[in-house]
Amino acid sequence: MQEKERMFALKRLDKEMRFYRWAGREKNPTNGLLRAVRQALHIPAEEIAQKMKMNRSGVFDYETRELKNSITLKSMSRMAEAMGCKMVYGIVPEGGKTLEELVEAKLWAELLAKRTVRRLSRDAASRQDREAAGGA
Repeated sequence: MQEKERMFALKRLDKEMRFYRWAGREKNPTNGLLRAVRQALHIPAEEIAQKMKMNRSGVFDYETRELKNSITLKSMSRMAEAMGCKMVYGIVPEGGKTLEELVEAKLWAELLAKRTVRRLSRDAASRQDREAAGGA
């Protein structure tokens, strides 16, 4: 029963994350998003700074830290709220694959690895048998 529930959850997540998967096909789909949204909405940094109770340089610092991937989710969320937005994020497999495809690829890799180990073990045992027979 757990396997069915896991597969259902996987399919549900795949469906919910499909738009993120599309974005994930881009090289850096969200780099510079804070600045891009602020500029698209024509919101001056000063206005955001006032709402966040910080100075203007703090807003630019957030935007810079986002570009360097050193900003926290909490900081991004605060700035998004100051712009009248909501921050959401997604984790998706690379190359636009679904989670289901990623799990399947992992299972195939494990299966092939097990087969390879079994074959190598049989080959080694066979070689030992031949050496034992030849040395006797």
